[in-house]
Formats: sequence, C-alpha cells, structure tokens
Amino acid sequence: MNCTECKELLVAHIEGLLDASQEKAVEEHLKDCSACQAEAETLIGLHDRLASNGRSIAQRDLENDVMNQIVREQKARLKTAEKAAESLKLRRFIMKSRFAKIAAAAVIIIAVLIGINPLESSITFADVVEPILNAKTVIFDMVIGSDDSDPVMHEVVVGSRIRRTLSNLPGLVQILDLDSGRMLALDTAGKTGSYIDIGGFVQDGTQNYVEFLQQIIRQVQDGNVEKLSEQDIDGKKAIGFVGKGQNEDVTIWADPKTGHPLRIELRIGQTSIIMKNFQFDVPVDDALVSMELPAGYTEEEATADLTDLSEQDFVESLRIFAEIIGDDVFPDAVGTEITMKQMPVLVEKAQQKGISDEEIGQLGTKLGRGMLFHQMLDAQGQWNYAGAGVKLGDAATAIFWYQPAGSQTYRVIYGDLSAKDVAPENLPQ
Repeated sequence: MNCTECKELLVAHIEGLLDASQEKAVEEHLKDCSACQAEAETLIGLHDRLASNGRSIAQRDLENDVMNQIVREQKARLKTAEKAAESLKLRRFIMKSRFAKIAAAAVIIIAVLIGINPLESSITFADVVEPILNAKTVIFDMVIGSDDSDPVMHEVVVGSRIRRTLSNLPGLVQILDLDSGRMLALDTAGKTGSYIDIGGFVQDGTQNYVEFLQQIIRQVQDGNVEKLSEQDIDGKKAIGFVGKGQNEDVTIWADPKTGHPLRIELRIGQTSIIMKNFQFDVPVDDALVSMELPAGYTEEEATADLTDLSEQDFVESLRIFAEIIGDDVFPDAVGTEITMKQMPVLVEKAQQKGISDEEIGQLGTKLGRGMLFHQMLDAQGQWNYAGAGVKLGDAATAIFWYQPAGSQTYRVIYGDLSAKDVAPENLPQ
C-alpha cells in the first residue's frame, strides 16, 4: 500500500469501516510511514476534539456529523452543525444504496474545464510555470467554488487518466480514461465497481489536467499579466500573477523563493475553481489509475448515462430543483457549485416525500446531466438566469436564456419549463 491509497482509507480506518484485509494493510503502512502517521493523528485529534465539544449540543449522531465534515475538508473547521448534518444524510444514503452510489459518483465527476483564454512575467513567471509546463504527472486538490470549505476533489493525473476522490463522498473512487471515454466508479466499502460511458461532452471537456494547466500558462503568456505583491496564501508567503481571458480570470500564487506553484484560482464563466496542494512528477503506481476492477471487486451494471446531453436535461434539472429541493420555487442560482452543495438537500427532501432509493439515484443522475449541459453554456459565457424566487408553473416569467453556438437567436426557458426561440432584441430586460 502506498501513501495515496492509505490516505483514501484513513477516515474509514478511524471509523472502523474497513474489512479485515484493508484494516491490516492500513495498519502495516502506518507502522513505517511517518507522513501518514501524522495525518492520521491530526484526523483523530480533530475528530475527538470536535466530537467532544459537540456533545453538549442536543443533536443526534453529532460525532458522525463531525467526522463527515472532516471528510469534506480534512483541515477545515466544522462551520455549522446544520451543514454537517445535511452532508451526513447524503453520506448515509450513498453507503446504503447501490443505485445512489453510482449516480452520486457520476454526478460529481464534473470539473469540466474548457475554453481557457489568456495570463506573463521574475522569481519570474517562467520559474513559476516551469513545473506545470514540463510535468508528466500532477497530484493536486480542487474545489468547485470560491470557499475552501466546499467539497474537495483530490486528483491524481497520469497522462490521459485521472484518479479522483471526493471529500464529501467517502468510499467512492473514480478513475477516468479520457482516451476511451469511460469512467470506472469504485465503491471501496462494498468492493463493487461500475463502468460509465462519458463519451461526448464529458470526455471532450474533462481534459487531461496536465495539458489543461499547460494550456492556461501558454495562453496566459500571450496576454497581459499583473504581478501581485507578496501575500499570505494558505498559511505561506506567496507572490501572485493574475491575468484575464475572454471569459476567464486566472490567478497563480507561487513560493517567492522557489517559484513552486501553491495555488491556482480560476473563474470560468460564472464558475469559480481553486486548485492547490500541487505535486509534480511524483511517481504513481500504475494500479492507481488502472481501468481494471481491483482484485476482490464485483462489477455492477451502471445506472448513469452522461452522454448525448441536451437542453431537456437542463430543464429537467430545473424541475428537480423546484419540485423537490425548492418546494415549487426555483433556486437563487444555477451551476456546478450550487448543484454540488444541494445534493444533500435533494436526498433529504426526496426521502421526506417517500421517494425510493432507486428513484433518488435516478434524480441524482438527472441533476448531474443538467449540470453538465449548463457547464457547456458556462464555458461559452452566453447565458442568464433570472429564476430566483419564481414559482414553478409561472408561464409568463422567463427564468433562463442562452444563445446556442452558431445561432442568431436565443433559447428562453419560462417558469412553466416551456422553451422557445427569441430574437436578441426581444430578450427579457
């Protein structure tokens, strides 16, 4: 067992959720690895302290709430018991329902990063970007949203393959093969796996991250870059370089002495993305990114389909937001960040309505398909949302409009979820 595998199992190890063979492997690794020992001690200490402090609060299963929050961001503090409770409900649902496991894995594969255009510069800008331009493997953490307490995706990128784990979905591992357009979703607790077709937009959009980062830098070098003064970033001194593209803002923070990239902040359309904790050219065991089912795992039929995305997928996601999550009112915003945050609410509200686990899994997949379609629009930047507070069924109120690629007209979606073509001069004000 290597460090990456061990760290993926640490939370389950602390909670006593591993089977005998996994538990033995983790314990053997911890005997000889000081880095993993330190991380385990940090997790145990934070878990015990927060759980102890929280016992004075009359809330059921608080200790599990605390642990689930630790899973979301190992070094973040528990912000509110309410947020942790919502995440815990999603976690429990995922762990008990095989349908939801696959749907949830599919829904959050998402960080589709495309269409980046222009960033320049001493430490130089060339020093900062050198490891990014030349790296063959990259390991880093990514947050969808501008808040570091949001769910974290841990990425291990080797060529065209990505191994992804998610802090708010413990026990789930995704391995994406961008050459074949397939994803292997693994349930490490149940030792099952499913193959999901991600051909089309997901395959094209979820670019090889090494190439993606290189693309950012090269386009940035052709643009105008502002060098920022030294600041404290993630507890470290850092200098920054910031540049703008047609539909993107990019800021790179780096160590002022070595030039090692510490943090990249992206805004693509209306989506914010944070990338941090970079490791470049670290040896990676081929088994970590293998598309073969691990020994002892059983293959299950996939229930998710992420191909052939359409406007109707987005309309259906709006319906789910309004009918189930919003009590017949459309959300305050749309996009990847809010969808990821609202998944626990979807599970809770659906269970309250008596919807079966299998149907909830299907709802999760539909929500994910709608989110993917919206990401295509977000990359182009030609969309507007005006549905906040609008009631489902309001046929007179336009809630969303966008301009399809190559079209002279816009598509406008109304509160009754009907849609029609509208000339630019007739768009809602």
